[in-house]
Amino acid sequence: MRKYKVYGESRLPELPEVETIRCGLAVAMEGATFIAVDQRREDLRFRFPRNFSERITGSKLLILKRRAKYLCGYLSSGEVLVMHLGMSGRFTVDWGNNNKKDSTNQIFKLSRQNVAHDHITFFMSNGANIIYNDPRRFGFMDLVPATKLITCKHFLDIGIEPLSESFNADYLAKCASKRRVNLKIFLLDQRVIAGLGNIYACEILHRAGFSPRRQTSSLVRANGIPSVRATRLISTIQDVLTEAISAGGSTIGDYAAVDGRSGYFQNRFRVYGRKDEACTTNGCTGTIRRIVQGGRSTFFCGHCQH
Repeated sequence: MRKYKVYGESRLPELPEVETIRCGLAVAMEGATFIAVDQRREDLRFRFPRNFSERITGSKLLILKRRAKYLCGYLSSGEVLVMHLGMSGRFTVDWGNNNKKDSTNQIFKLSRQNVAHDHITFFMSNGANIIYNDPRRFGFMDLVPATKLITCKHFLDIGIEPLSESFNADYLAKCASKRRVNLKIFLLDQRVIAGLGNIYACEILHRAGFSPRRQTSSLVRANGIPSVRATRLISTIQDVLTEAISAGGSTIGDYAAVDGRSGYFQNRFRVYGRKDEACTTNGCTGTIRRIVQGGRSTFFCGHCQH
């Protein structure tokens, strides 16, 4: 596998990785009851909610959703289990001796490391054990009443989901008209678009052919109508995210799916981590450059991104 130089930056799982994890966990958790919770610490990034294990035990997980980079498990108790992976958090599904098979008809054979950092295990009524491992402990879990989820501190200022029907050129133009920043910083603003991170922002801008230094004003006309660039950016964002989810996300650093498999979208990177390499755009003779924007590395081609 290609080694990506990320210049010492810590990498949070982005929307495609979290969605991949959600899909894997949903198979093991939806419709099952928490028969026991093994909580080995009082805190991760933050303290666990009061009586965390007791409040979950006996509840059924009705449905597991994703909001931005968070996992939201709706419980029969009326609460929502909100989970964030941080930088090194990882869920593993262990079916024990049940010989549970995955979608490719392969039996899970887990070989796990760093078991000392297994901080939470959910024992489900269907025989699945959901293990949360987090060496750096930057992830966290919370319990929020379902009726207050939208207005809770985690989601109050989170923007629109980029794969939703509401994410369109009109929305993007409206947001852009209120901001005077470059496109890279704009894409990373979670108040505007939920779930995008540094890797996919770089890849999206390259595929759209837009310079990361281009201003948000280019997305909206003087009369407030979306520009052609806004429409193009919307379609590129959705295409890249859909492709990345299909590929299981990008495995760089600690990320893996719940069955231990790596994603492979990193094999399709056109700019990220490719400083000084030739641009892969057909007919382009440019070279990938690296600059720093907002404290994060931006990779782009100065020749074909305008």
